[in-house]
Amino acid sequence: MGTKETNKLNHEIVDHIPLIWEEPDGERNGHLVIWLPGLTGGKDGLRPHLRMFADAGFVAVSYDPYEHGERMRESRELFIGKLRSNKRRYFWPMIAMTAEEYPRVIDWAVERFGLTGGVMAGGISMGGDIALVAAGLDNRITAVAACISTPDWLRPGTDEEESHPDTYAWNCYHRCNPLTNANKYEHAPAIRFLNGAQDGHVPPDGAHKFRAALLDHYAACPERFEITEFDVANQFTDGMLNGALEWFVRNTN
Repeated sequence: MGTKETNKLNHEIVDHIPLIWEEPDGERNGHLVIWLPGLTGGKDGLRPHLRMFADAGFVAVSYDPYEHGERMRESRELFIGKLRSNKRRYFWPMIAMTAEEYPRVIDWAVERFGLTGGVMAGGISMGGDIALVAAGLDNRITAVAACISTPDWLRPGTDEEESHPDTYAWNCYHRCNPLTNANKYEHAPAIRFLNGAQDGHVPPDGAHKFRAALLDHYAACPERFEITEFDVANQFTDGMLNGALEWFVRNTN
């Protein structure tokens, strides 16, 4: 499988992807959670979240997105500087490339843990954006919980400074941006957005536009698409985390 164990703290390199995991102490439900961090974050900061999912019966995995954590190629200062100089040029490929690694991580987890259930995908901000893309790429993903996330990479109305993607970034957008790739969600994965109602950075209206774009796909199962908004701005809350867990548990059947 091209894996190499690097220590005894539930950490492996799967091909080039550094990942961590937590397992249930008791009975497993047979399902996998993949939970990813926000922009500039890393997998290791999510260990408590993985433990919470594991305590609910899931095998829970996180991995460092492209150019994050152990995959950082420069100093944090330089990394943040390039994002500020032209966010879309660098951010869009990070989402696309990391989402396209999901199937590799799923393959590894299914074999490593003998899982027979579905895959629950989610995360915080960028991590939720990645999960949404991945759900359109791999039908084994049966549920998504996207916290302070959007299916519209253009984010109209955002307070971000204007930036100009290059040709490669636009290619990533055209093949992966969920809002303009509605056909990839015909299998109707259970999707829940948990966003801030007052968020000016990740406008929550993107989730509503996505639901409208997918109306035909969810006509027979509208309960599988849910939008929950919290009275906060661009802030990840305990309520969002608990809501993600509740969504995953609800969709294990």
